[in-house]
Amino acid sequence: MTAYTGLLNIGQPQAGETVVVSSAAGAVGSAAGQIAKIVGCRAVGIAGGKAKCNFVVNDLGFDACVDYHSGQFAAELRAACPEGIDVYFENVGGHVLESVVPLMNLFGRVPVCGLIAHYNATGLPPGPDGVPPLMVAILVKRLTFRGFIVSDFLQQRPEFERDMAQWLREGRVRYREDVVEGLENAVAAFQGLFRGQNFGKLLVRVGPEPGKQ
Repeated sequence: MTAYTGLLNIGQPQAGETVVVSSAAGAVGSAAGQIAKIVGCRAVGIAGGKAKCNFVVNDLGFDACVDYHSGQFAAELRAACPEGIDVYFENVGGHVLESVVPLMNLFGRVPVCGLIAHYNATGLPPGPDGVPPLMVAILVKRLTFRGFIVSDFLQQRPEFERDMAQWLREGRVRYREDVVEGLENAVAAFQGLFRGQNFGKLLVRVGPEPGKQ
């Protein structure tokens, strides 16, 4: 629902536009990119590592995926978006955002869902200060940045459940779950989430399902 409401309400993707999604192999990013495809957009993912990028393209149906660990990430992202970026679904911040902003088209929209690169920061990032060029881009390109929490759109739950149920039945949206066994491993799993170790929706199974051994 986070992907659905953030992309459609704030991103407002139009058929033929280019939508870029960071953390594209994760739970929210994978859904956002697939929804972008459903509404007729070109979807470009950003993920960490070859395996995740292959999954994003081959299993989820994105048009392209760029590895942010690549030493040529900015150039590879530019090559994957030859007509620029109309919508950027932001999950990470950091150098990924810095590489995306120069590629944004006029009147681009940026739903800000997460900034995982900054959550554990203990100080200011090293210079130079990136705020002035970001603000210049927002002004000159007339960009819209809007942060959101899924609870902002709770009234849309019926529409989300209707549309997503249909897309899942039709096979137009796929998902992957990364299951860690045992409540005793929950803390390590949570820490791994911030290092990008999970592949898909991270879940901790605290015990066998009722009625199953």
